[in-house]
Amino acid sequence: MNINKDLKKYIEDNIFIEYQKNEEGHNLNHIKYVIDRSFKFAKEIPNINYNMVYVIASFHDIGHYIDAKKHEIVSASILEQDQNLKKYFNGKEIKIMKEAVEDHRASLNREPRSIYGKIVSTADRNNTVEDCLKRTYSYGREHNKELTDEELFQRSYDVLVNKFGVNGYAKFYFKDLEYEKFLKKLRKLLENKEEFCNTQREYIKKIKKEGIIKP
Repeated sequence: MNINKDLKKYIEDNIFIEYQKNEEGHNLNHIKYVIDRSFKFAKEIPNINYNMVYVIASFHDIGHYIDAKKHEIVSASILEQDQNLKKYFNGKEIKIMKEAVEDHRASLNREPRSIYGKIVSTADRNNTVEDCLKRTYSYGREHNKELTDEELFQRSYDVLVNKFGVNGYAKFYFKDLEYEKFLKKLRKLLENKEEFCNTQREYIKKIKKEGIIKP
């Protein structure tokens, strides 16, 4: 992908640093993951604007630390108001990018308004069980400080059943064998709540010891 080098430098120097303010599940590692996945799906679309794909993925969670429950709206507003982006995009392109960020959440009750929204929404879905275990725990701990770890494991189970279960709300707009394998593996684990909690308990214990998540 031929991303404009000046745009890329601006994002890396000024936008990526903002992700230090987010909890572990929505940090810079997650953003880079979504950027890479977005490019993967964008390759399937003729005449796609890779600069737009890059910006959307880079901004999609930037407002998470401000308001997690409405972070897609906050993040979209930050993108729209960024004056530096006007050096690289016209008003129509900025509007499309703003809407794509607004539309990226899995819980959206309609399809994203553009192919760009479908790309980032799909790229934002987890594709490893381990990532699900880490992200649901870290998000839950950050926003439910009164809960014990055991209560957080129970919460994680309920969240993931609701999102990725057979009747879950998470949508996927591109065929991807990696995601299908993940979904099959996660749904198998979700068949038994006790087994799920035991698995998450051991995994969180492991990554706390490794320093990936703070104790």
